[in-house]
Amino acid sequence: MRSAQVATEEHVPHTMSRMGDVLAGCHAVWEFESDSVLIRYERGIRTPKLFQALGERRIPLSAVQGVTLAPGRRGTVVLRLEPRPGADPLMEAADGQLKEGSDPYRLVLPAERETLAEYYADELKGLLTESGPAERHLVAVPEAPLQFKAYDGKASFDGTAVQFRWSWTGASSAKWKAGDQSFPVAGLSGVEWRSPEIFEGHLRLVPRDPGAARTAQPDQDPASVVFGLGYGPVHESLPFAAAVLAAVRTRGPVPVAPAAPRRDPADIAERIRHLGELHQAGLVTDEEFSSKKAELLAEL
Repeated sequence: MRSAQVATEEHVPHTMSRMGDVLAGCHAVWEFESDSVLIRYERGIRTPKLFQALGERRIPLSAVQGVTLAPGRRGTVVLRLEPRPGADPLMEAADGQLKEGSDPYRLVLPAERETLAEYYADELKGLLTESGPAERHLVAVPEAPLQFKAYDGKASFDGTAVQFRWSWTGASSAKWKAGDQSFPVAGLSGVEWRSPEIFEGHLRLVPRDPGAARTAQPDQDPASVVFGLGYGPVHESLPFAAAVLAAVRTRGPVPVAPAAPRRDPADIAERIRHLGELHQAGLVTDEEFSSKKAELLAEL
C-alpha cells in the first residue's frame, strides 16, 4: 500500500485514478478506486452481524457528499463517508436508528494512523462533486430472495412481492382473521422499519393507495410484522426492508402471482386447531370460523 509519505517524497500527485490502495481498519477494509470505495467487511465473532450480512458494498462517489475524520474511543480515529440522502436504500430504511458501532459508513483506525486517514480523507473530498438528495438509489442492496422470522410470523421477499405468513403462537386474532398476506411491490409506496433494538420494533408496508386503511398498532395490522427478543434482528430485517424499498422505488410492473404451492396437511391441521381455539375463546365468530376453515381446507 502506498502511503502519503511515499507520494510526497516522489513529488508525484496521488490521484484516485491511480489508486487501488487499501486501508484496513476495525471490522472492515476500504479499497479506493477512481469512482468508488469498495468496503469489505470482516467476518468474526466481534464483527457486527449487520456487517457480516452485508459482506461487501461498493459505494459510488456520486452517492457521497462528504468525508469526516474525528477522534474515536480508546485511542482511535474514525473515518466516515457521509452518504447523500436517498442514495442508499439501507440508510434510508434505517432512518437514523443504527447504533454508532453498526454504521456501515464508519472505518475505525488506530490513532497512530490518523495522518494516513487524513490524507485519504482529503483525496476523497477532492473528488466529490455531488451533494443534497439523490434522485434515485445509487448503492446496491442485497438481492432477493430474502426472509426473516418475526415474532408473529415469517416475512419473505422474492423481488416482486412481500409475503407474511402468520405464526399460530404469536400472531394476533386480527391477523389470523385476515389470513396470510401477499403485497405486490407495485402496490406499495414505502416501508417503515423500526429497529428491534428499540421499543415496539416492527416492519410495516405502506400501501400506495392513500385511501387504504391503516391500523395504528403493528400487532393488529396485517401489513406489519412485529419484532421481539431474538425476532427480526437488525442484520436480517434491515437489509430486507432496504431491498423492498429499493424495489418500490423502481415501481416495476405488477407481477403475476404464481400458483400457490400445496401446504403440508399437518400444518393445515395445526392452523385449523388454533383457529378452533380462537373460536372457543370467542375471538372468532361462527361465520369467521367456518369461512377461514374452508379457506385452509381448500389449500390441501
